[in-house]
Amino acid sequence: MTDAILVLNAGSSSLKFAVYPAATGDAILKGKVAGIGTDPVFSATDAQGLSLLLAGLRIPKETSDRDDLIPSLLAWLSALHPDITFTAAGHRVVHGGLHHTGAARVSHKLLAELETLVPLAPMHQPHSLAAITSVAQALPDLPQIACFDTAFHRTMPRLAQLFALPREMTDEGVLRYGFHGLSYDYISGCLPHHLGEKAKGRVVVAHLGSGASMCALKNRQSVATSMGFTALDGLMMGRRSGALDPGVVMYLMQEKGMCAADITTLLYEQSGLLGVSGISSDMKVLETSTAPEAQEAIDLFCARAAGELASLATSLGGLDAIVFTAGIGESSARVRSGICDRLGWMGVVLDPSENDRNATRISAISSTIDVLVIPTDEEIVVAAATRAYPRRA
Repeated sequence: MTDAILVLNAGSSSLKFAVYPAATGDAILKGKVAGIGTDPVFSATDAQGLSLLLAGLRIPKETSDRDDLIPSLLAWLSALHPDITFTAAGHRVVHGGLHHTGAARVSHKLLAELETLVPLAPMHQPHSLAAITSVAQALPDLPQIACFDTAFHRTMPRLAQLFALPREMTDEGVLRYGFHGLSYDYISGCLPHHLGEKAKGRVVVAHLGSGASMCALKNRQSVATSMGFTALDGLMMGRRSGALDPGVVMYLMQEKGMCAADITTLLYEQSGLLGVSGISSDMKVLETSTAPEAQEAIDLFCARAAGELASLATSLGGLDAIVFTAGIGESSARVRSGICDRLGWMGVVLDPSENDRNATRISAISSTIDVLVIPTDEEIVVAAATRAYPRRA
């Protein structure tokens, strides 16, 4: 028998999963269920990257939560690898609040604590907690470890966490938390290989996907980030507005008669690339469109990102390197050039041919700032934390 760790990364309409050896080593398999709640599509690959047969996996189209999905997934994994025994499950959990600086073992007390954070991550937190509950129901004796996106940013100095609000609100926890921490954790671990001694310097990582944020790193630790109290702040995203004048929210309530639920739907689901283009939240779709609205959405995305990157460079006192990661960051040469071309005044120069082929190093020899493309891997960070947890005091 082989002891293994199950890793789950539950999103609003998708579930990423992976199986890792319990002791050490690369993934035994990885997969994803996309389109949950509409038309689920399953894909999985083995350790060699070869597609796995889906025979025996049953995912009802009407499945909108993890109650049916995870038991089906566990049954499929058991049939595919009857020699595997799960010794723990690790979960990506978007919001861990103020006090969690690392992973934590799931308990009834922890789940109750994490439930209180649902309003701060309404598009993510409920799905992570649903996955934890579903695993507990299927495998009640299996230890589960929660790995928090917010934990990586607890190294930020106090000023980087503060909003200009009354002190009593700050004391209640109305602070900048930051997100995508598991991705930044992975990238920070890769930097010495790519940058040598510069890895300890001033680096901005741009995690650009359907959700997007940036993080300023010094000595490979977070010192500032674009997302704030919630995962709605900062950069323009696929469906989320990003940073917005609070006066717009007051206008929508007072003049348009919109309630909190309406505004939540507008800012989380109907804005961003989708709202500006009126076409799609998918950058790939917009890049193939000839509509001027699609071009405007891409230009706004890049302009906002360049402005945020320059702001983060200020928090670092300069800049040594930029790293692009996540779906858009790893695959869109157009977006990378749209951002970096706006940063030429900082000394950023791209090599067009290297950028077009999504090379690891895309900066030109003349660039005073290194620009890299590094694929992220949140699941391997969860696996490492889950492996390490039993050895912690």
